[in-house]
Amino acid sequence: MDSQEQKRISVVAPAFNEEDSIQAFHSRLLVTVQSLPQYDWQIVYVNDGSRDGTLGVLKNIVEQDQSSSSHTVTVVDLSRNFGKEIAMTAGLDKVDADAVIVIDTDLQDPPELIPQLIEKWEEGYDAVYAKRRERYGETAIKKWTAASFYRLMARLSRVHIPRDTGDFRLLSRPALDALKQLREQHRFMKGLFNWIGFDQVAVEYDRDPRFAGESKFNYWKLWNFALEGVTSFSSLPLRMATYLGIFIAFGAFLYGALIIFKTLFWGEAVQGYPSIMVTVLLLGGVNLIFLGMIGEYLGRMFNETKGRPLYIVKQTYQSLPNRAEI
Repeated sequence: MDSQEQKRISVVAPAFNEEDSIQAFHSRLLVTVQSLPQYDWQIVYVNDGSRDGTLGVLKNIVEQDQSSSSHTVTVVDLSRNFGKEIAMTAGLDKVDADAVIVIDTDLQDPPELIPQLIEKWEEGYDAVYAKRRERYGETAIKKWTAASFYRLMARLSRVHIPRDTGDFRLLSRPALDALKQLREQHRFMKGLFNWIGFDQVAVEYDRDPRFAGESKFNYWKLWNFALEGVTSFSSLPLRMATYLGIFIAFGAFLYGALIIFKTLFWGEAVQGYPSIMVTVLLLGGVNLIFLGMIGEYLGRMFNETKGRPLYIVKQTYQSLPNRAEI
């Protein structure tokens, strides 16, 4: 089949300090690519400001693939670390294909699952997401916090985010074009993937432990990531401030009425310094909490109004297929 008639599939893989695993990932990905010669493949790696030898390994991969006829390899080197969500966006902006697959390079998400994603896409689904049955190599606390996050998002957000899913998924060209229209600075990709809609289906799999190194997400970063998700797709925290304020004001009104009643009928002396302190501290604490929530939303609005680009590309490296062999 002539390559011009083939459907093109792109693989986007962001990488940050993954020098120990990225070569193994690429080798396994190539086995999958070569098992599906009916497609024209484009592999896009995004180096998200890595501070180790990740970029050097990616350059070697590009050089090794110069004579390949089955695929091209592109490395997008960002000027600094912008974060995984932005790195994914940079990769998605680079591709031009009938479908795109997003996958991490730490080998927790197996490239061998890609044929199943493509099979569902060929059946007519615009978005095929990989859903985790098991999460091997993760602590009980990590599993519990992840489950709690998905339950929280299910309650707070009007956008349905499937449980136990990450960024490993396939998007059709219409879904990709829709996603590219969303250019907000604070990007919670799990939410954006589902916000665009389209026909979606899950493919279940068992998630492996990391091939090498440690996760870049500590609990502090996970907390901020969860905060990003909540504030990006729900205004309920602001509504809670209103509801709690009404409840406290109503309680204060009742308590004030009780004090007046007792003073008028029993002539009770003014006392209660401890209760006054507790009330003042409670109200002060609640006010500060909700001022912080308002600040989170205002900060996001402030960042959006700046109009800065999402990322800056330092350099791009690309292999070219040997079309004479095709």
